[in-house]
Amino acid sequence: SVLEGVPKSLPALVKANRIQEKVAGVGFDWEAPNQVWEKVEEELNEFKSEVQSGNQDAMESEFGDVLFSMVNYARFLNINPENALERTNKKFSKRFQYLEEKAKTINKPLKDMTLAEMDVFWEEAKLLL
Repeated sequence: SVLEGVPKSLPALVKANRIQEKVAGVGFDWEAPNQVWEKVEEELNEFKSEVQSGNQDAMESEFGDVLFSMVNYARFLNINPENALERTNKKFSKRFQYLEEKAKTINKPLKDMTLAEMDVFWEEAKLLL
C-alpha cells in the first residue's frame, strides 16, 4: 500500500499530513484549493449536524473529518499544519499569561472575574503580543 510508509506512531496531525502527501503522490488529490475548501465546508456542516443530534461518537468522527480536511487544505496552501497549530498554541499561551498578570495587578483571581472582565485584558494582549 502507498500508506505503508506512514509510521503509525506519528502524532495524528502529522500523520494526516503524511497520508495526504502520499495519496496525492499517486494522483488521489483535488485539482484546486477551492475544491478542498468546499470539502472543508461540507465536513463542517456534517459536524454541525452531529452536534445537534448529540451523538458523541458521531460528533467525534465528524470532528476528525473536519480536522483531516483542514490539514489537506493547509497542504494546498503550503502551510505546515503542525507548525501552524504550535504557533497558535504559543500565541494563546502568551496572551493568557498576559491576562493572568493583569488579573494579579488588580488583585482579582481569574476564577472571580467575569468573562467580560477577562476579555478586556485579552483584547489588550491581542494588540500587544
